[in-house]
Amino acid sequence: MQCGVVESMNNDCERSPNRTGLRVNFSDKGEVKERREKFLTAKYGSHQMSLIRKRLAVEMWLFDELQKLFDPSETVIDVDIDEILDMDTDDIRRTHLITLLSECKRPQSDISKFISDLLDRAKTL
Repeated sequence: MQCGVVESMNNDCERSPNRTGLRVNFSDKGEVKERREKFLTAKYGSHQMSLIRKRLAVEMWLFDELQKLFDPSETVIDVDIDEILDMDTDDIRRTHLITLLSECKRPQSDISKFISDLLDRAKTL
């Protein structure tokens, strides 16, 4: 849709104080342009962004390590960091992780190293 101002009377003055001869003329182009999608993005403070980056780094590390522990043919388990953080002690966390990783076919030393590293990284959150 196009919008324009059309002057119906020819006026020789550069600027006329009287604007009675003006009207708005709308003409439809036939095609309606597709409207752009709008996204709302949140702004965080520097401290909050630091915490988000730290959490994301731990989650990415966790994802990569789980990919290393399990073969592609095996079902990769889902480890919930929030669930681990909600547990009271490291012993409870360790027992929970050992139970989750019971189907892993890697050597026990690899699994215990992963659990220790995960618990160390979880303390930073």
